[in-house]
Amino acid sequence: MEDRTSQLKNIARRLMREHGLEPDLSTAALEQLRTIGAAPLARGPGIRDLRHLPWCSIDNDDSRDLDQLSVAQPQGGGGVKILVAIADVDAVVQVSAPLDEHARTNTTSVYTAAEVFPMLPERLSTDLSSLAEDQERLSLVVDMSVTAAGAVDASVVYRAVVVNRAKLAYDAVAAWLEGRGPPPARAASVSGMDQQLRIQDGVAQALKRVRREQGALGLTILEARAIYHGSALTDLRPDEDNRAKELIEYFMIAANTAVAQFLERHRYASLRRVLRAPERWGRIVELARACGASLPATPDARALSDFLAGRERAAPERFPDLSLSIVKLLGSAEYVRKRPGEAVQGHFGLAVDDYTHATAPNRRFPDLVTQRLVKAALAGRPSPYGEEELRELAAHCTEQEGNAAKVERQVHKSAAAMLLESRTGAQFDAMVTGASDKGVWVRILHPLAEGRLVRGFEALDVGDPVRVQLVRTDVERGHIDFVRVR
Repeated sequence: MEDRTSQLKNIARRLMREHGLEPDLSTAALEQLRTIGAAPLARGPGIRDLRHLPWCSIDNDDSRDLDQLSVAQPQGGGGVKILVAIADVDAVVQVSAPLDEHARTNTTSVYTAAEVFPMLPERLSTDLSSLAEDQERLSLVVDMSVTAAGAVDASVVYRAVVVNRAKLAYDAVAAWLEGRGPPPARAASVSGMDQQLRIQDGVAQALKRVRREQGALGLTILEARAIYHGSALTDLRPDEDNRAKELIEYFMIAANTAVAQFLERHRYASLRRVLRAPERWGRIVELARACGASLPATPDARALSDFLAGRERAAPERFPDLSLSIVKLLGSAEYVRKRPGEAVQGHFGLAVDDYTHATAPNRRFPDLVTQRLVKAALAGRPSPYGEEELRELAAHCTEQEGNAAKVERQVHKSAAAMLLESRTGAQFDAMVTGASDKGVWVRILHPLAEGRLVRGFEALDVGDPVRVQLVRTDVERGHIDFVRVR
């Protein structure tokens, strides 16, 4: 009989195939990988030398696929120049090569509770095309001037050689920024890095204030992280937001916006990331009414943002539940092709009109496509992608992103079923996370898991609290069944 870890990995690989995702590289891609030597380091008049700057990366403790670095340069009048360096993955992965075809098929790295399926092989994504610590790397730099009030009033994009001086982790940086811990050891060992982080944090908080004023939605989403002791899965715990994650989040939003505007200025067709106004706005209005608040009858991001900010202050312990309900009702973002001068939908959740994905080319194919478009614009070359190809890519990337999310959710459910299979009959406080003709789903917190309500689901809707009892689990199928207690 296979051990539980192997069972979970086999489930993950099966689900990848069932959803049109390749768990392994093709023979041709493996052969190409063997031919790649050192990381390329081009030099030329269009490539700046920024190795002297105190660049740092902030990511998960165990992340090695480092896509971006940041550095702050104070300017006169209280403004700050923020530079975001993005790994030049295109320098390693050429268009239409076997490795590119694999990335184009999957379009994203898939992070499951059993195994990570990287979009690009680890020899690239965690080494040759990663902005690894103390290594010279080619990059695209998004150079933004931020006013003291937190507005980005100018931006340029160019190529540069950079060196990551400090590989830092979210939790350690956040603990220090929030006064709960000492400076991260690596930051303390690099002269001036502590001041760098303070400046970057201040700019990120100013960017956050502006985004919220413009209607960006402040949501707290509990995402599960699989906890292993040795090879044994022991828990699924919430991976909570913190100040360091906010720092990166708001820098990336600013950089993605700047890149979208750069491509529009240069008259290149591009991929945009959009989130349309929610179709289930009426249910969002009902949730607000249940909290004693009122929202307009038609979708209004600013009003929703103000409501969410008020609820976070009034009931922080319940805010993750409300956030999840809102996220489910907002629907999914998607990729669309944008022609120069064409009006397209913005991003409702971020309250921005110009938005693309550019900052994670090791992990997302749309970002690699965008990187190639930017490099073509900088060099004055024609676009490497035709308008019809971009339209097809947008649809394909949206579809595969959805498939990857299904795999991640299903493996998570199998992992949760594995943890819960000895607790049949136990009762839990839950919240309704999905309600449709297909059924009603609820979420519990310990472990963080979602299951189907098979009895007592009448008249329930997203956001309703409910007491449930576990009645059945099926690890192989990822089924967790509850009945309503009250």
